[in-house]
Amino acid sequence: MKTTLQHQLLIAMPGIKNPLFKKTVIYICEHNQDGAMGIIINKPLKNIKIQHILKKLNIESSRCIFGPKIKDPVIMGGPQAKERGFILHSSKKPFYSSIRISDTTTITTSKDILESMGIIEEPQKILVALGYCTWGKNQLEKELLNNFWLTSSANHDILFNIPISKRWTHAAKNIGINMYQLSVHFGHA
Repeated sequence: MKTTLQHQLLIAMPGIKNPLFKKTVIYICEHNQDGAMGIIINKPLKNIKIQHILKKLNIESSRCIFGPKIKDPVIMGGPQAKERGFILHSSKKPFYSSIRISDTTTITTSKDILESMGIIEEPQKILVALGYCTWGKNQLEKELLNNFWLTSSANHDILFNIPISKRWTHAAKNIGINMYQLSVHFGHA
């Protein structure tokens, strides 16, 4: 059986030139024989906050005063379906379209999670993203062999607590690597 990267982090190597993936950390939500799907967790969208999403969906944001900070930025989750929302969260309560990724992390794409913010059942930790990343069959494995990415186990601190601008370096520190000491050139030993 092939090893899965589900509930792992991909950490972009310093040499990645594509601005979309430069210094990114991607949380892998699904990985199987057909490919992989993940959410970038450290690329905030300019001028888009959770409160803007709530307003666009006609959800009263005053209810969210005790929930997550509605002024938190929305993350650019990836180049696919950039208008579609994906919410990574810690809630054990299932929502209409929730998929449990691990014992501690769930992804939801339905509006009901946003409507629950500010009430007792709310998720304790939340990350709102627009869009996602995908890899076809064996594509991610090839990128790993070509040293485009480092991998690390995911943890709540990096997903939800570390400031967005520091997630790339913290994810690497999680595996004992200082990103600023790595070469920007890819290769094999």
